[in-house]
Amino acid sequence: MSVAAPEPVRPSAVSLPPVLKFQASKAAAEEYFLPSDKLIAGNPRQCVWKHYADASGRFFAGIWRSDIGKWRISYTEEEYCQILQGRSVIVDTAGHATTLSAGDSVVIPRGFIGTWEVIEPTQKIYVIYEPGE
Repeated sequence: MSVAAPEPVRPSAVSLPPVLKFQASKAAAEEYFLPSDKLIAGNPRQCVWKHYADASGRFFAGIWRSDIGKWRISYTEEEYCQILQGRSVIVDTAGHATTLSAGDSVVIPRGFIGTWEVIEPTQKIYVIYEPGE
């Protein structure tokens, strides 16, 4: 006796957004400089291409680039990033340094406090979840 395979679960009639490829996205570049109270060294020009944001505004993804410099960071969000090019060093308040180079993938947890230093102009893919209060 053979048992029939279960029927696949069909999506509801709700229309979902299509799968988004970053290369095909029409994300506009947004250039900016950091506030002076965050700067430690240099005044790096930064650029972000926001490829995706969900309806809540709490989950988003894109590409970020920064020139050489160093600044203070304090994460209220959870971030996954993959370094595409360059070299940066992230240091926590206890002095533990993590060097990031092309090909590295990391998660920076909410609550992380420290510094980010771009040694060589750096570009990364980022995926961020901001849980809010």
